[in-house]
Amino acid sequence: MNVLAEWTALVCQELGIDPEKLDRDVVLDLTRDVAHGVARPAAPLTAYLLGLAQGAGTAGPDAAGRLAAMAREWAAPAAGEQVPGR
Repeated sequence: MNVLAEWTALVCQELGIDPEKLDRDVVLDLTRDVAHGVARPAAPLTAYLLGLAQGAGTAGPDAAGRLAAMAREWAAPAAGEQVPGR
């Protein structure tokens, strides 16, 4: 068992999460896209927010994909340019 799989199994056990319900690759892909497209600190925060939304039942099954697409499309505004919502 590799370190990531071992850690994931231990965390799932500690938190009472069924590891079969975890799609590790989706989470890793999301955090990669956010870290590279937005900012590194945004990656764990986004994953946490997705988890909160899923726990509350407000995140649809495609939520991770939508967030990853948002991160890939994110562009820093040119110098002096204002982007609504940022």
